[in-house]
Amino acid sequence: MIGHKKILAVIPARGGSKRLPRKNILSFSGRPLIFWTIQAATLSKYIDKVVVSTDDNEISEISRYYGAEVPFLRPKRLATDLSSTADVVLDLLGKLESKEEEYDYVVLLQPTSPFRNSYHIDDAIEQLNDQGSDAVISVCPVRHHPSWCNTLGDDKSMDDFLRSDLHNVRSQDLPKNYIINGAIYLCKTSVFKLQKTFFPTPRSHAYIMRTDDSIDIDTELDFKIAECLSQFRDLKIKAL
Repeated sequence: MIGHKKILAVIPARGGSKRLPRKNILSFSGRPLIFWTIQAATLSKYIDKVVVSTDDNEISEISRYYGAEVPFLRPKRLATDLSSTADVVLDLLGKLESKEEEYDYVVLLQPTSPFRNSYHIDDAIEQLNDQGSDAVISVCPVRHHPSWCNTLGDDKSMDDFLRSDLHNVRSQDLPKNYIINGAIYLCKTSVFKLQKTFFPTPRSHAYIMRTDDSIDIDTELDFKIAECLSQFRDLKIKAL
């Protein structure tokens, strides 16, 4: 709770991930991947309730073991590849409200962001409160500037790949660009229910995170990179 406003954390974790099967409960740094997000949410000084939304009994049991609540399993119609996260959260909010549980803010925390911790969550909540925002979404600097990106035709011609004014520009001289990192989506509940999105207008703001805290695991390669980064961090801590 912040400023007498109650906050609900929702961790979406369906069982049928395709590109990296069972990714939400794969062992990561000795614990199921979802553990790190549950831990971050439960250690937050502002979050009042942590709920995992899942259609999977094993994920449900693991989530409860590590301290999250799973008041009910997600309906199958909201556990397909085409299901939207907004619909999942709206369904969850409706069921909690039917039990007379209402929250002023809802924060979506994807379990595929294991380096997002309670500090980041609380910092984002404080930013939303201080700015009077309707929503705060986490971002990080892009690794590869979009000015260096373009499409290619069938002939793979590079003639117009870059604008002429960029031919001799150093990447460090380009304006800083950011990308949504998938770690934190925080929104005023009333606004979310009205606009049905975590990107409401007009009062949304970015919460900037470091790139190395922003790994979003979606593929096996992402998972291996995250594991290497975790091991590197452990070595640095031991060296202190």
